[in-house]
Amino acid sequence: MLDVDDQLLEWALKYIPGEVRLSPQSVLTAASGDAGFRHYFRLNSEPSLLAVYAPPAQENNLDFVRKAEVLRRHGLRVPVIHAVDFEQGFLLIEDLGTLHCLDLLDDRSFAAVYDLADDVLLNLQGCPADEALFPVYDHALLQMELRLFPEWFLERLLGLPLEGEAKGQFERLEQLLIESALEQPQVLVHRDYHSRNLMVMTDSAARPKALGVIDFQDAVRGPVTYDVVSLYRDCYIRWSDEQVAARAELYLSRAVAAGVMPAVESTQFQRWFDLMGLHRHIKVLGVFARLWLRDGKSRYLADLPLVMRYTLEVARRYEAFRDFAVWFEREVVPRAAECAWYRPWQTAGDRIFEDCV
Repeated sequence: MLDVDDQLLEWALKYIPGEVRLSPQSVLTAASGDAGFRHYFRLNSEPSLLAVYAPPAQENNLDFVRKAEVLRRHGLRVPVIHAVDFEQGFLLIEDLGTLHCLDLLDDRSFAAVYDLADDVLLNLQGCPADEALFPVYDHALLQMELRLFPEWFLERLLGLPLEGEAKGQFERLEQLLIESALEQPQVLVHRDYHSRNLMVMTDSAARPKALGVIDFQDAVRGPVTYDVVSLYRDCYIRWSDEQVAARAELYLSRAVAAGVMPAVESTQFQRWFDLMGLHRHIKVLGVFARLWLRDGKSRYLADLPLVMRYTLEVARRYEAFRDFAVWFEREVVPRAAECAWYRPWQTAGDRIFEDCV
């Protein structure tokens, strides 16, 4: 990466916007990355910029640029892209800062942060979603995501092949989750809409006034509840069932009023919400395991117990998934408990500050 770093800096300096002031000695400092193959570096300019190496063999940089333009035209605060070299996989983009929503979420900021996050989400869901740019979140993609769980989490991470009766239980669960996703109203879906991908665009950490959106490169057209459950059953912070239910109900009323979706019974929406969350969290168990085993990114292992908790809590709630939940507790949890990253799923994500509504 040293050669790429040097080449990236040399390239980026050619495309510095006129209003940006360079330091006497320009350097790139590694910035926190994401779950993909992109590498981010912060340039010590004023204001700072991000130089990005996104290997063309793994990342579709043209779609990223085009999606950013669609979102920006629709009023979302996404990074300005100053320059791109598609052949080398180099990008020079606006730096939205280092303060994520996750950094300031607590019992005092809860309502203010999530009110803004809902505003941004409703705007995003109202964006035009040309299928040539935003693929349909279809049966094949939904199924491919779910099957990351048996391959990467069960077999490769835990050494637990999915066989016999358990395989049949999983296939029935898979069918029900996909049917639920496909029957929902279809909107633009960020596909990773959570507290680490929402940047606080204000100097005040108490009541943010705007949120920037990052990591939208995998956006598709799909189920209306996908981003909602990603936000409120966040893999990096947990809220009580009462808080989540209240926020989901508030979102439903606002989405109907905004024309994002037609009116539906709250019980129907809650089922869609729960099953979409179960889909997402089963998928994420596989994704986080793959990030460690394939990509060497160990930091996601610590988040696995909370994702296991979400999975079990929802699976236990619905009769159709009870057998899966029993098998998960009997077979999967003991295997996970042998791993260094494991902590009891029953308390994973519990916070020390007082809950709020």
